[in-house]
Amino acid sequence: MTDRLLLLAPRINDTGLHLLTAARRRGLRAQTATRWRVPEGLAESGAAVHLYGGPLFADAVGRELGIAALADPQDWLAGLPRELTGRAVVLTTLAEARGLRRPAFVKPPNDKLFPARIYPDGTGLPGADALEDDFPVLVSDIVTFRREYRLFVLDGTVRTGSRYLLDGRLDLAPLEEDPLRREVLAFAAEVLAEGGLPSAIVVDVGLLADGTWAVVEANCAWASGGYACDPEAVLDTVLRAAGPESACAPADLPFRRPLPEIVR
Repeated sequence: MTDRLLLLAPRINDTGLHLLTAARRRGLRAQTATRWRVPEGLAESGAAVHLYGGPLFADAVGRELGIAALADPQDWLAGLPRELTGRAVVLTTLAEARGLRRPAFVKPPNDKLFPARIYPDGTGLPGADALEDDFPVLVSDIVTFRREYRLFVLDGTVRTGSRYLLDGRLDLAPLEEDPLRREVLAFAAEVLAEGGLPSAIVVDVGLLADGTWAVVEANCAWASGGYACDPEAVLDTVLRAAGPESACAPADLPFRRPLPEIVR
């Protein structure tokens, strides 16, 4: 049997600690990297490596380790029907977004190369000296979410979920304990029926101030906090979301994050 290993980024968070425990409980080797590079000898060991960490860690070690790190398409949120997003969302370029002359919520689709937040206009976005003009960004109308939920999705089914925000404040609770659990799952089923996502992903949804449900965003499972989700179900999703490319299902191949070749 091929040796399997869960490799975590050096800056381990609470979710990472829960994943370490869950992995070792089921007999899966797990370790935290000490640097932002492949641990010595790991690439030559023949181990089937899975990854948990942010985009920078995936970019630093993923290609050398032969990992397929699944991500939502950059245009997924913008391509959803308005009745599921509750607002206008467009995928555009940073150059175009710099021309905004109105407040908008602006974020990178799959990275954290600048803060995702409300910008009074486009003048506060990174300049051409920081990011290329054609860098993709999502621009959304401003809405107010009263409640927000994180859902770890595997094979089109919500495996575990957590409330994480209540009226703008961090407020964690397992989805099973939330009074709106059935509504969350019913809305999630509508969203997932639209398709367009890899087999292992995180989808955040929320309740707007007007009482309607809307998608917040999708996120890479291998880079997402688990909040009050069940660690075992989070681990199942993470293992699928970032594992050996040789084991990647054909349907998931188009969702692989492009990983750079690191020259040392």
